Amino acid sequence: MPRPDKVAKVDEVREDLTQASATLLTHYRGLTVVELAELRARLREADAELKVVKNTLTRRAAEAAGIEGLDDYLVGPTGLVFCHEDPVSPAKAIKAFAKDHPDLVMRAGFVDGEVIDGDAALALAELASREELLAMLAGLLQGALSGFARLLQAPIAGQARAMQALVDKQGGADPEA
Repeated sequence: MPRPDKVAKVDEVREDLTQASATLLTHYRGLTVVELAELRARLREADAELKVVKNTLTRRAAEAAGIEGLDDYLVGPTGLVFCHEDPVSPAKAIKAFAKDHPDLVMRAGFVDGEVIDGDAALALAELASREELLAMLAGLLQGALSGFARLLQAPIAGQARAMQALVDKQGGADPEA
């Protein structure tokens, strides 16, 4: 008979798996407690959360969530990174942290209903983040709107130049006088 605490943990991980926009699996053997705390802090800044769960409980939670294909990656110490918004920022945080801490390895990921390998999960770090994409879109919209404003001003400016040319041609005299 399953222990209530383990059943509760499986339910918690299943809930995290289903609610997260993506889940990244990392191998963290060799990192100290202080380094793991630093990694957790960086992931929080990237709107993600790192949890260390026993592989058997993670397998059961994935099965309960209807996720297949993670079993091959659940070997040895595994850290689950639950991404709340988009997976790009957490992937960038993991990649940056791994530069200074080579013991941290990206194993796999579960993104958009598909299990991806470690290389594909790490490739997420090369994509533009949601904020960067929104900034690019805002720049494009601003450019289009300013171009449209210039287009609307062109006839008025042309008319003003024509009026000024007419005034200059009459020798600067007031046309109403």
